[in-house]
Amino acid sequence: MLGLGAGAAAAVGLAGCGTELENGFGSDKGSEKDSGKDKGKGSTDRPIGDGSTAYTGKQPRQPAKPEPLEPGQTPPQFVVFSWDGAGDVGNGLFERFLNLSKEHDAHMTFFLTGLYLLPESKKRKYLPPNNAPGASDIGYLTDDHVKSTLKYIRQAWLDGHEIGTHFNGHFCGGTGTVANWTPKQWRSEIDQAKSFVKEWRTNTGWTDLPALPFDYEKELIGGRTPCLLGQENLLPTARELGWRYDASSPGGRQQWPGKNQGLWDLPLQSIPFPGHTFEVLSMDYNILANQSLNSTKAPPANYPGWRKQATEAYIAGFKRAYETNRAPLFIGNHFEDWNGGIYMDAVEGALKHMAGKKDVRLVSFRQFVDWLDVQKPEVLEKLRALDVGQEPVGGWNAYLGDVAASPSKGAEQGAEGGSENAA
Repeated sequence: MLGLGAGAAAAVGLAGCGTELENGFGSDKGSEKDSGKDKGKGSTDRPIGDGSTAYTGKQPRQPAKPEPLEPGQTPPQFVVFSWDGAGDVGNGLFERFLNLSKEHDAHMTFFLTGLYLLPESKKRKYLPPNNAPGASDIGYLTDDHVKSTLKYIRQAWLDGHEIGTHFNGHFCGGTGTVANWTPKQWRSEIDQAKSFVKEWRTNTGWTDLPALPFDYEKELIGGRTPCLLGQENLLPTARELGWRYDASSPGGRQQWPGKNQGLWDLPLQSIPFPGHTFEVLSMDYNILANQSLNSTKAPPANYPGWRKQATEAYIAGFKRAYETNRAPLFIGNHFEDWNGGIYMDAVEGALKHMAGKKDVRLVSFRQFVDWLDVQKPEVLEKLRALDVGQEPVGGWNAYLGDVAASPSKGAEQGAEGGSENAA
């Protein structure tokens, strides 16, 4: 299975753009949204290193430059769909969601597993911390699937999506677990993940495939750790590398985020779970774990009801935020066919429900932190003060009117420590 995300940490209960550009994203003047999907080809490309990647200019299909909220303005409802692993295994899912995103003017984040660009024949190039050379708790891809992963990662970036990292070997248990890695070991893991992206041409010997059309050193500004483990020791290294966010917190609540060790802390969230009094983490695997425990091929008779329940869980989380505190909603997924593919159907159904609604922005994590970084600290502090499902007293005009109009106290004040999981 491709990169088992949050694992069973939340297996039972809590244990475990639209098309409009107003509401803080500015006008469409200068938007890259329609720059054309062929950007990245031609004489302006500048190869980087061995030519596995290339600088091709500004990323196409981006929203307009974000702007601070005006006094009393209603915040956008941000939704980030993200994908752990982001490898193609020939099941059509990567292409399916690229097409769905294009149809609904949505952007997503793909957390690429570095090993998915390394042929298994070269696996001993990978030196995982506290594990044997070439070891991995997930499988290497076939050469054909490495090629198709390159194809879809390239298309994803040209379509305006973000390419983050899910690191490499996905070690969730035993003595080699990522939970025990030191900051220095995380640095090694990240350097290797980047090298597999930046040197796939050298590692494969393939010369007939186009370069990835981005500089990964600049593109990579965040990631999600395997099984949501090891964040505490990852963050010092991530900050040293200039990352802007981390999506590895082991479960959060539907509130506006703050920073942890200087990075925006963007956790998967507890959302309503229809038919239960407890909530479930906003990831396909965790919904599965509450429906069929550790089975990915439960009796098919269960699938219709579970598909409906999963879809309604995402929609319930969306509705709770959209109608109250407008906290961003973060949803994690894998390109998998667990229980007959019902979780992929649930993601598609939820996205279609959200897309096109007033003020809704289906964005990548990069685009979301771009917006956060231009807001007044006092405004973000007020937003973070709203609890899960809490409406602003007097409406948004009264709640944000005075604070948005007041002089700013400084870009960093009020940003640190606003998250439930902050250190």
